[in-house]
Amino acid sequence: MLDLEDLTLDDISALADIINEKHLGRIELKNGERSVVLDSHPPMPPHMPIHGAEDMQMMHMPPFPPKQFDPMPGTFNSAAADAHPSVETQTAHNGNVVKSPIVGTYYAAPAPGKPPFVTVGSKVRKGDTIMIIESMKLMNEIQSEFDGTVSEIIAKDGQAVDYDQPIMIIK
Repeated sequence: MLDLEDLTLDDISALADIINEKHLGRIELKNGERSVVLDSHPPMPPHMPIHGAEDMQMMHMPPFPPKQFDPMPGTFNSAAADAHPSVETQTAHNGNVVKSPIVGTYYAAPAPGKPPFVTVGSKVRKGDTIMIIESMKLMNEIQSEFDGTVSEIIAKDGQAVDYDQPIMIIK
């Protein structure tokens, strides 16, 4: 019988190898009040308390639709293409396509009830804040990469956006 007090690093390494070889999730050894736990799964994040209506709303947001690809390499499902227009379909706009740099929620204004950063017809300069993308409860101010005039705003305020999804056109 193995005494936990006599457990060496080599013993622990051998147990870890067993977990990997046998595809076990966890080994727990107990001897009286002493115990050793080897777990191959990363720890779960701590539970986040719910503080208000905004947190409840975040918990009940619909999930992003999965991207649907056809089994043939190099092709994709037309239903998925219709859901998010590609850059090729945006070329008719004849301008610089501003895309979401992250997955999150698009906000046109700095706060509810405040005027939007830009509207159609607004003149912008490179570096001007043009929107906020909220991701993981962080408000990320997005700056323009172009000088010009906002000719179209594709996304709706409060809309969930994917990475690289077109948000607006600047001419």
